[in-house]
Amino acid sequence: MTEIFSYTACRQVLQLFLAIIFFHVSEYFLAIFFHGRSNVTLRSLLLSKTYILAMTFALLEYCLEVYFFPGLKEHWWISNIGLAILVMGEVIRKMAIITAGQAFTHLIKIYHEEHHKLITSGVYSFVRHPGYCGFFIWSIGTQIMMCNPISTVAFAVVVWSFFAKRIPYEEYFLRQFFGSEYDEYARLVPSGVPFVK
Repeated sequence: MTEIFSYTACRQVLQLFLAIIFFHVSEYFLAIFFHGRSNVTLRSLLLSKTYILAMTFALLEYCLEVYFFPGLKEHWWISNIGLAILVMGEVIRKMAIITAGQAFTHLIKIYHEEHHKLITSGVYSFVRHPGYCGFFIWSIGTQIMMCNPISTVAFAVVVWSFFAKRIPYEEYFLRQFFGSEYDEYARLVPSGVPFVK
């Protein structure tokens, strides 16, 4: 039982909780900054039942592995690489939000609004969906940091599947809003999620 309260376990779990808190609180406050308090709900915290279930599963995996296979969690170089990946994903996502400003929303827009412009500068000049790219990287980084082999694979598959469906749906509306301008942009710039055109 002492493995669960070891330095390694305490450090890795604390890093996970800090990463989760920072990610969600910063999403919420950036939404308020760009859209105004009256236009933002608690949904901007991005805490769905599926997400909570996934993180609970990851913590359960961590506890079982740290108890039965404590050596698995002692690979500091893997954990530190995961932390670096997590930070990279966080930076990409927040750059996406800040660059897009009011054009960035947590819900897919199905109606074109006056302030909704096609953003192709900054991080958007490298990937069309840096917010999704950043979250994809961040979510996998959380599990590599925890040295959770099962959750690393599970998070990669589940998050990829979600974005593989969401990106074409969102791009249908973006093509409606911006026409050939978006077609040309999509032809030149990758989506930012592997194997999603």
